[in-house]
Amino acid sequence: MVMYVGRPLLILVLYDVAVVAAYKVMHWSWVALPHIPLALFGSAIGIIVGFRNQSAYGRWWEARQLWGSVVNNSRSWARQVTTGMLPLKGEDPAELKAMQRRMVYLQIAYAHALRQHLRKLEPWPELAPLLEPHEVEALRAQKNVPLAIQETMGRLLNECLVREWIDALQWRAMDESLNDLMDAQGGCERIKNTPMPKQYDYFPQLFVHIYCVLLPLALVTNMGWFTPLGSTLVGFIFLALDKIGRDLEDPFDNTIYDVPLTSITTTIETNLRQLLGESELPAATVVVNAVLW
Repeated sequence: MVMYVGRPLLILVLYDVAVVAAYKVMHWSWVALPHIPLALFGSAIGIIVGFRNQSAYGRWWEARQLWGSVVNNSRSWARQVTTGMLPLKGEDPAELKAMQRRMVYLQIAYAHALRQHLRKLEPWPELAPLLEPHEVEALRAQKNVPLAIQETMGRLLNECLVREWIDALQWRAMDESLNDLMDAQGGCERIKNTPMPKQYDYFPQLFVHIYCVLLPLALVTNMGWFTPLGSTLVGFIFLALDKIGRDLEDPFDNTIYDVPLTSITTTIETNLRQLLGESELPAATVVVNAVLW
């Protein structure tokens, strides 16, 4: 908690001590402002900060819901691929099995690429074990790698329809899964590319800082030498609330306050590999210092 709001809290403590010393030691009575309606100000600022934090949490929770949609549609896609695609009579099923594996691997690659895309990180180490080298090289020229992977999945789906491994109704259902994945990706990109309005960032922080400045001036008359204790405690609450809202604003910022995308994509990969009948699965993401990435 000290690391969380340590610097502004330290400044507040030093300021509180300076105010008390000026009032008690130097007898600067004009420093004290006991008639400031501190409770009224605190209530108003608390409502403003609370409303801002609710808006920030709404962004975080929407991001989690969108990734829940990615999980569900990834499973649906893999299930449709592994159970709905059948070889023609007399046809060698090995070619179909290879196509199924490629389509499922593309979906795993899509999930990892989307995670890295939102965190603004390079996806190539995650994609290399899943795609052919020439496919990875082709993706390096793309600005939106998840979208390019989806295009490949769509082309393969059309190829399966042409080769009669699926019928028109199956094609439509599988294409709906791809559409739902695109909707989820669009929602995540909207959150990532649309920051909180500047007023939401600037004014709540300004009001909190003004309140922290007024705190010791209003408390020093009644609390005396104990003013730093009371002022710091109340100031800590407001500073922490302000910081919480800022941390929740961007759920894809690759910090400990993010939606746990690494864990979610690992779960997707595990589930999809199991649908292919594979036994070599990725290790589950573990909690590190009470944080799930």
